[in-house]
Amino acid sequence: MKDLFSGCLFAAAWMMGSAAADAQVSDAALNDAPAGVSRMDQASSAPIVIGHRGASGYLPEHSTESAVMAHMMECDYIEQDCVISRDGVPIVMHDITLDDLTDVAKVFPDRKQSDGHWYVYDFTVEELRRLRLTERRSPGRAWKDKGTRFPLELGSFRISTLAEHLQLIQGLNQSRGRTAGVYVEVKEPKKHRAAGLDASTQILKVLTEYGYDAADDAIFLQCFDKEEVIRIRNEMKCPLPLIYLLGKAPTADDIKDAAGFCDGLGVLLTLVVSGADGETPTITELVETAHQHGLQVHVWTFRTDALPTFAKSGEQLLEWLAVGAGVDGIFADQPDVVVKWRAERMSQVTQGNPFRLLNNRPQQ
Repeated sequence: MKDLFSGCLFAAAWMMGSAAADAQVSDAALNDAPAGVSRMDQASSAPIVIGHRGASGYLPEHSTESAVMAHMMECDYIEQDCVISRDGVPIVMHDITLDDLTDVAKVFPDRKQSDGHWYVYDFTVEELRRLRLTERRSPGRAWKDKGTRFPLELGSFRISTLAEHLQLIQGLNQSRGRTAGVYVEVKEPKKHRAAGLDASTQILKVLTEYGYDAADDAIFLQCFDKEEVIRIRNEMKCPLPLIYLLGKAPTADDIKDAAGFCDGLGVLLTLVVSGADGETPTITELVETAHQHGLQVHVWTFRTDALPTFAKSGEQLLEWLAVGAGVDGIFADQPDVVVKWRAERMSQVTQGNPFRLLNNRPQQ
């Protein structure tokens, strides 16, 4: 751990373009990086902004309307969590269950499993199209009683396929003259296999069909399942940038190991900036260690209506994450807030703002 305000070294490197950031990584550390990997230059980089399930702070998550709004808000990437239908079609949906986000209990009351849940992979695409999406019903979320989200049960939002989201985003890229990438997650691969479905194969098939098949394409592919990430990289020979998602803090050895099979880590933002209410937070060594091994770090989830208790404002949290810690990407429910903050911050920087992928195509 290091004190939060020791992050000023990174801030100086970013704001002034000094060589100080370069001195943070030794030659020995660079030699530990996997072949073909180049280190992120903190002196000229700013974090990408990822629309978390679209612009989910304003519209029901993963609706096409939410994706459109994220594109209009100038997101660099727009997220698509993917679950597979019974007939093998990737569906854009965060949960493998339908209970919390749709009216499935009303439309298909007799189709729930013995555990009381309705599962996406028990329904065909055509059946899923009969359902209506809504804002999440589940209680216990920090923003539930603040009146900041789209009204519950309102609207006529529908479930869409991954192909439909890709068509939409690529169409907007053309009509608006700017490229938003896609950020796709393989959800619950083991549970899909238990249902007789191969989520990764079906998702990669669609991505290839829409031209996402090279390391320098505007895409990230993410998964929480370590074995599946390794399988995608090695067995499936996938050249796309891979992000290994972690729900708990990795050790230094964990990070070094991950550098052998992925291009970055996706972690809770509180694993990067950590503290309790009333305490001065600290910046952990997670990002610095990841950069030493050629890995990017993308954090989730920035929410203006659910800030950590140690942050007085969204702007303060973004300063800690991006300037103090040097994260490479930020998932946001309100991506416009991050885009605006980044633009204002980068207006003070005289150098460019390139974003370089950290992987080459794997050996064939």
